[in-house]
Amino acid sequence: MKVCAVIAEYNPFHLGHAYHLQQARALTGADYIIVMMSGDFVQRGDPALVDKYARARAALSCGADLVLELPACYATSSAEYFARGAVSILDRLGVVDYLCFGSECGDLQTLAQFADIFLEEPEPYKKILLEKLKLGYSYPTARSNALLVAYPKLASDITVISSANNILGIEYIKALHRRRSSIHPVNVLRMGSDHRDRYLGTFQSSARALRQAIQSNRSLQELQSQMPEGAYHVLAEYFAKEQPLYQDDFSAILHYKLLSEQSRGYTDYLDISPDLSDKIRKYVYQFTSYSDFCDLLKSKDMTYTRISRCLLHILLSITKENMQFYLDNQDAASYARLLGFREEAKPLLTAIDRNTSIPLITKMADADNLLTPEGSYMFRREIQITDIYSSVQAAKSGHKMYHEYTRPMIVL
Repeated sequence: MKVCAVIAEYNPFHLGHAYHLQQARALTGADYIIVMMSGDFVQRGDPALVDKYARARAALSCGADLVLELPACYATSSAEYFARGAVSILDRLGVVDYLCFGSECGDLQTLAQFADIFLEEPEPYKKILLEKLKLGYSYPTARSNALLVAYPKLASDITVISSANNILGIEYIKALHRRRSSIHPVNVLRMGSDHRDRYLGTFQSSARALRQAIQSNRSLQELQSQMPEGAYHVLAEYFAKEQPLYQDDFSAILHYKLLSEQSRGYTDYLDISPDLSDKIRKYVYQFTSYSDFCDLLKSKDMTYTRISRCLLHILLSITKENMQFYLDNQDAASYARLLGFREEAKPLLTAIDRNTSIPLITKMADADNLLTPEGSYMFRREIQITDIYSSVQAAKSGHKMYHEYTRPMIVL
């Protein structure tokens, strides 16, 4: 049995994602594809457009055999923690042979070269990096400068570390090397529009363009050509009952949290520096919406996305102490949460059950009996985070709030 894993957000699922799954299966000869998917909040610091159950169903309808949930503490973190959390869980399943990811450069050897440098941080790279950071350079700029000085031969490849999917690919390889994992990385050249493109194109538009079109009240039929048939029908069925969620739908909750903790500051939360905490405290009374506050706080060395992610950590109560606790206990992997699978993948579930070194949660009610105290703590926090999403979803869509324990696993 050959098993390939893919790490994704599918926000929403589109033709590029279908292409990736097809290539993952073709390049590895995999019998089964496992998707490790972000839950209800994503790395840009946003809520997912539609909930994790609809996105898991779309993935299973379009090539995935089994979908696991990436806990929010990793799904909403930097590329390093995002990759480290996902890879740790996949590695400890004991069945994954390959990890297939997309990149802008499509060159595994180049990505691996950067991954090794970032993992080992040899001298003089580390010395130069620290010097640049002390001078006030942003981390990406300091890292690029340190690389150019320490490794001038990399000058022709330096732009590789400025592209989002390349950066994630480097972090995936780095996480695999850190764990001395037997999982083999496989790279697919990213096709279609750039992930930053805001507008629909004629070939494989980005997820961002699809979200922008939906937020602009474009009809769903206009997006049909940009999505696999299965994913389109899932989205159409979802929108018949639910409203899409956006960052500003969480403005009131965020503002309340910022006001209630203004006196003590926000430095306990992941990625929040003392300077950013002071800036939030200074401008909290100018808050009008989540997105406007991100615009107000962003600066030359703090992008909108980074600010958005920091504010989401405050909203979801993800602290530096939380993250260190998770990383210290079982190296980021405490359990694997199953969102859904295809009937044909039952042999894969059996193989995981036999080989995994962490609990596989298939029934919510069984979690307390299966998890360690550390795993149980993370699991309860994840339920609270899902409840935040569900409460806003219910208010916007005009129905009672869903509870995690009542949501059935998806089986196709």
